[in-house]
Amino acid sequence: MSCRFAIPMIVLMAAMSTNAPAFARARLGEAGQGVVMQRNLSLGLAKTIAEAAQAECQAKGFHTSVAVVDRAAQVLVILRDEQATAQTAEMARRKAHTARMFRIPTMEFQKRTAENPGSAAQRDLADILALSGGVPIQIGNDTIGAVGSAGSNLEMDDACARAGIAKVKDLLK
Repeated sequence: MSCRFAIPMIVLMAAMSTNAPAFARARLGEAGQGVVMQRNLSLGLAKTIAEAAQAECQAKGFHTSVAVVDRAAQVLVILRDEQATAQTAEMARRKAHTARMFRIPTMEFQKRTAENPGSAAQRDLADILALSGGVPIQIGNDTIGAVGSAGSNLEMDDACARAGIAKVKDLLK
C-alpha cells in the first residue's frame, strides 16, 4: 500500500473504532446507523392469543374468527370457527391491522373517526376497518402486534380480543 493511501485508511479505521471520539464516528455517518432491536410476537404467543380469544367467544355461544398480526401488521395466525361465516376471517384481519397501525383499540378508533370529521378520511385507507374488536398488543408503550375478533357483536368481539391478550399478560413485560 502506498503512503498516500495508508494515512486515510488509518484514519478511517480509527474513526470506526468504538473507542474513537464521537465526532470522528459521526463524520462517517455512524450516528444514524446501526442495528435496531425490536420486540416482536412469536408464532407460539400469537397462537395462544388467538386460541384464547376464540375460546372466550365460543364460551359465550359465538362462532367467530380471530386474527393476530405482528408489529409490521403481517398476519401470524388466523383462526375461523367451522360455523363462522366466511367474511369474519377478513374482518378479524382488518381489525387487527387497524389496531396495530393506529396503536389503539378499534372501538376507540371507531368513535374517534365518527365524531371527528377531520379523522374520517383515515377510514378510507387500505385494510382499515373502523369496528370494535381489534386491540393492540403492547409491552409498555411499544406496540408489538394486535389481535382482531369478528363474528359476534361489537362489544363481545372487543371482549374476546382482550381475553386473548389477558391470557398472556405475564409474558408481555
